[in-house]
Amino acid sequence: MMNTATSTSSTSTSTSTSTISVYELLPKFGLPSGLLPNTVRNYSVSEDGSGGFVVELESNCYVEFEYKVYYEKKITGKLGYGSITELKGIQVQRFYYLWFDVDEIKVDLPPSDSIYFKQLPTPLNEPQMMLVTE
Repeated sequence: MMNTATSTSSTSTSTSTSTISVYELLPKFGLPSGLLPNTVRNYSVSEDGSGGFVVELESNCYVEFEYKVYYEKKITGKLGYGSITELKGIQVQRFYYLWFDVDEIKVDLPPSDSIYFKQLPTPLNEPQMMLVTE
């Protein structure tokens, strides 16, 4: 299940002259607009071309995809076409009560209904890509 929404309160500090919502920005990078919860207060994209990306939510929240996903109030990463890397602020639940940090989100190119959440390696596991479908 994909959580989709629109927001008029989101603003951008990118070099674009028009202000668009984060839900309008994500598809410009090949990412689904429903990737983020509908509680985005503000976002910014670095003007230096590095892809630095910061999203501020109204509060921490959970979204049900194929897995339960936890979003912290502040999410950071590097926005690229088809992916967000160096991700901080998102966790995915696996194996009932175990939560894992998500390091990267990728989509198929050309786009499909699949989204991949890459979890960080820990001493107990290898890095994994988890398939989540819309």
